[in-house]
Amino acid sequence: MFFIISGHPEIFPLVLTEKTQEIFNCRADVDITAENPYKLVNKEDIINDMKTRAAISDFHPFKKIILDYPGEELLVVFDRELTYGQLFYFVATEEAKEAILNPPEEEDDEGEFEGVQEEHVYRPPVQKPWVSLGSEKEIEEESVKETTRKIKYKISRLHKEFGARIKFHCRNASTDKHGYVECTSYQDKHFTIRQLEKHTGTQVVPQEREAGTQTRWPYPKNATTQYYPRTFSEEEREKYLSSEVLKDFINSVALQVEVALQQNEIMNVFFDDWKALAEDESGFAGKSDVFLKEYQSFTDLHYLKDRTVSCICWHPTIFGIIAVAVTERLSYEERVQHSGKLLLWKAPILFWSFADPIHPQLMLECPEDIYCFEFSPSNPNIIAGGCMNGQVVLWDISEYEERLQNAKSGGSGSTKTVNMPSFILEQQVAKEPHLVRYCAVSSIEYGHKSVITDIHWLPDTIYFWDLRAHRLPLQPSGEKKKEDKLVTALPDVPTTFKHLDLTWRPLIKVNLFHLIMHFCYILVTLQDGEILCTDWKMERDGDSGRLFNQKPSNVHIIHDGLVHTVQRSPFFKDIILTIGGWNFAIWKEGITSGPLLESSCAAKRYTVGHWSLSRPGVFFIGREDGNIDIWDLLEKTHEASQTQNVCITLITCIKPWIYSSKQHFLAISDDFGTLHILEISWSLSHPSSNERSSVLHYFEREVKHLEYAEQRWEFREQERVALEHEKMMKKMKVIGGQRSRELMEEQTNQDYAEYLELEKNVLARLLKGQERPTSSKII
Repeated sequence: MFFIISGHPEIFPLVLTEKTQEIFNCRADVDITAENPYKLVNKEDIINDMKTRAAISDFHPFKKIILDYPGEELLVVFDRELTYGQLFYFVATEEAKEAILNPPEEEDDEGEFEGVQEEHVYRPPVQKPWVSLGSEKEIEEESVKETTRKIKYKISRLHKEFGARIKFHCRNASTDKHGYVECTSYQDKHFTIRQLEKHTGTQVVPQEREAGTQTRWPYPKNATTQYYPRTFSEEEREKYLSSEVLKDFINSVALQVEVALQQNEIMNVFFDDWKALAEDESGFAGKSDVFLKEYQSFTDLHYLKDRTVSCICWHPTIFGIIAVAVTERLSYEERVQHSGKLLLWKAPILFWSFADPIHPQLMLECPEDIYCFEFSPSNPNIIAGGCMNGQVVLWDISEYEERLQNAKSGGSGSTKTVNMPSFILEQQVAKEPHLVRYCAVSSIEYGHKSVITDIHWLPDTIYFWDLRAHRLPLQPSGEKKKEDKLVTALPDVPTTFKHLDLTWRPLIKVNLFHLIMHFCYILVTLQDGEILCTDWKMERDGDSGRLFNQKPSNVHIIHDGLVHTVQRSPFFKDIILTIGGWNFAIWKEGITSGPLLESSCAAKRYTVGHWSLSRPGVFFIGREDGNIDIWDLLEKTHEASQTQNVCITLITCIKPWIYSSKQHFLAISDDFGTLHILEISWSLSHPSSNERSSVLHYFEREVKHLEYAEQRWEFREQERVALEHEKMMKKMKVIGGQRSRELMEEQTNQDYAEYLELEKNVLARLLKGQERPTSSKII
């Protein structure tokens, strides 16, 4: 099918594909352009293309016209302006080809063109039969046809179910997977929420850079400088001292200087510049390092299960060995309920070593729960402990001293275990610690009636408990032999204090009204928080000649709970620290008016405390919430300088220890039976050059403050008595100077009392054979 252009029947529009353009070298804008739009194509080439490509050829619709073309070359024109409706057209006559290739002159062209325009008449298109160009074959080849045979299904209900009633019932969807369709939510990638507004913040920070520089000293040399004061001569001194201008100036500013000094605006008159000048700031940690560092911890699942640590003691001579006493974590009612079970298994004293934090090195057998124990200062192998039932126990660990020293060095005491099999080494490691039995225990009849909470070895080989052999009364020989047969010592029990076993009595015994928790020579603390000032010196009764204890001289109610710590300062022997309830107090021997320092009530109850062994003004206090309060009297006296958490339960014991000048330790135990070893920092363990004198000056200043306060109380009391007496005298006065009846009766009673006192003295002297007084006044 093709169209004939009206007015130009020799011109036929042509559609050439890219393939056809490449075959005949007539590519648009490449081979032929708008400036050179003509291309002569050989007729034979077109016929061969129609034979080869058949209906697919672009010239196939014009096959008959091309075959009837008389010439040998057809003119193909590139029509960029689409004048005839297509991009290409060809000329079917030789005359038209020659006219296009060789156009006539412009005048003739214009006349012809004008004539053509005048002869142009619109002719509607005429319907012509459809001529196939091969497109239907392409459509048929590209179309998809079903090759499989379709299956027909007919679905219908039973006739009996038509019009039947429908019943609905509940069914679990999880039991029938095909009974429901689940439409789960999913993220639609084709739908997004566009963020139109967003709140942002911007902070400008300065750029910082650290830099350092070091000044070199290439040519060092020694140099000295001597300063000397500039002084006035005698003439100048007399001149200035006699100057009226200087006197007027001093008189004018004297009042202002006095006020300024009183208000401490110009300078602190009590500040010692020389002491501050000698302040020692040396050290590898500095004063900023004030924290306690965890060094090691000890615990045992077998011996410390459901038990708490009641006492801690460092070994006096072997470094790295520390002993702890454990007790049952039970109340009094629970102890009574489980008394049978407690008799079968007693809580021991365990020895731990820094070389082995898992296994105890030694275990001391105890007749009852031990609440306090101490190493002997003269012989560290002798240990004394106080039991819950009031007995005092003695141990001798001389046989195990070498074992403890080997444990400290990390060895086992033998070098033959290096080549032992692994299973033998495991058995030795898992071996239980040696059990040391006690040598002697005090008599229950003459001992304490309640728990012993503190024990001390007194110096100069004088003990609170006398270690001398007790002389028993003479007994018949038969009874003596019978007792010797019954009482025999066990083979593993040392015989050091065999003579004291069950016969040991106290040398001095003091009876007090309340339960004694701690003693410290003159200070005795009671269970309800009272502090008694007394003396251990015995006095003899003048009538009977017996020795008796002195009564307490003073009683102070400072603490609001059980007083559990009474300790002397290691630097000042007359300074004593007491801790109980929610506060603490610092006392001085000889000062009975009250404590030098009394703290305010803390947020949590205090459980234990201890002085620092290296700094005079520092002490540590443990609390029930597992925290440690570090107090520094030179820094703060109204609150703790620092608070540090150690554990999650209450702290039961605190014990510092000095290993060397650069290493100080603090042992802390909790209610769960865990022993924590903390390393004390440099600033908390090394005092300044004048710290001892500063702390002593602080205590002396507090003593003067107490004396001044006591004097003021006495003065106020005298004022009060004088005012009351003055008020009473004003009431007794009457108008006219006559004495009232009440005053006369009071004077009469006073004279009668004087007479009775005089009569008593006269009769007493007569009975003793003394002479009668020469003069007497009887009213």
